[in-house]
Amino acid sequence: MRVRSVAASSCLTVALAFGVAACGSSNKSSSSSGSGSTGSTTLSIYSSLPLQGDSRPQSEAVVNGEKLALQEHGGKVGKYTIKYVSLDDSTAAAGKWDPGATSSDARKAAQDKSTIAYLGEFNSGASAISIPILNEAGILQVSPSNTAVGLTQNAPGADKGEPDKYYPSGKRTYGRVVPTDTIQAAAQVSYQKDQGCKKLYILNDKEVYGKGLADVVQKDATPAGIQVLGNDGIDTKAANFRSLATKIKSKGADCMFFGGITDNKAVQVWTDVGAANPNIKMFGPDGVAESSFTTKVPANLQPRTYVTNPTLDPKLYPPAAQDFFKTYKQKFGKNPEPYAIYGYEAMQVALLAIQNAGDKGNDRQAVIDQFFKIKDRDSVLGKYSIDQNGDTTLSDYGGDRVKGGQLVFDKVIKAKTAG
Repeated sequence: MRVRSVAASSCLTVALAFGVAACGSSNKSSSSSGSGSTGSTTLSIYSSLPLQGDSRPQSEAVVNGEKLALQEHGGKVGKYTIKYVSLDDSTAAAGKWDPGATSSDARKAAQDKSTIAYLGEFNSGASAISIPILNEAGILQVSPSNTAVGLTQNAPGADKGEPDKYYPSGKRTYGRVVPTDTIQAAAQVSYQKDQGCKKLYILNDKEVYGKGLADVVQKDATPAGIQVLGNDGIDTKAANFRSLATKIKSKGADCMFFGGITDNKAVQVWTDVGAANPNIKMFGPDGVAESSFTTKVPANLQPRTYVTNPTLDPKLYPPAAQDFFKTYKQKFGKNPEPYAIYGYEAMQVALLAIQNAGDKGNDRQAVIDQFFKIKDRDSVLGKYSIDQNGDTTLSDYGGDRVKGGQLVFDKVIKAKTAG
């Protein structure tokens, strides 16, 4: 594979230093340097997810969903045999996704001549690192779970230079099957308002996903009549957050929102804030919509916990989804974590793009083109299209409660963005 070694190396160095992709090119090349035919009828689809730490149960469920989708196709698409490779973008030392592991996964896929698609990452901050690497290689990347808006759009919640800095080739190669945080933030604020929130204190874990989502929630809360008392980034290495919990109490907050993931001390945040504020309602995003969070939240705080999550009650999905949930439980002996169905759909759309490319199913650019042409797809998630940014047109979010250590569906939130 031919790559721009100097540019790629310098970009990777900066990315590793700051935990995000920090450079790109404004050159609009006609094609990315690694695109073109793989020259083989055996194609590889890579998956990169955090298989260690608190995210492990959720990630394993996503992998199971991806495998189920491929098995339904008999491991083939037309004349092409599909090889599935599951990678881990976390480390034992970090206990969560790690920048070095993420870039290593992306480089491995980029350097494999048989690679036709890459499913990942789970965390938006990780995708900020892998997208530029895979973009230069001209490989389709589909995330089952990224929600950070800046990965695809220059919209509220995006950081400076986003999203262009992630696409050094000048062409889009990335998309997702889950709604962005523009939708989630609107759902959060709607849920908070329904629960009578008047004074909101926001915390975030300082990552691409958590900080971005927290900022959009802050933007949307004010016009909804909710006063935002603060938006503080937490020290994820701190042993506890008691002083922060006391600060929240002193401000008179009746609600708290945490923009972040379970791995970044979410349970400790709940424990300390809940103890210091006995009447406060606590809201979390899809980053905590998993058993590793719900089973560890103190029982006395569960009735005050509210979570937004793009996965709805199974009964609200089409018949194909009913089959998925039934098959998953039969095969794995338990109900799937929320993002399993998105892993299933991410694999399905990658296979569909290969199928629709026909005789060019082993041509990377042809497969990318077909992904962006997906319109009115009837899927397990309902009918949706992929827009020019690589985003799904799905917009419904679920509001969940925590009961008995489990996530329990509460309501569908028809989110209306603040614009």
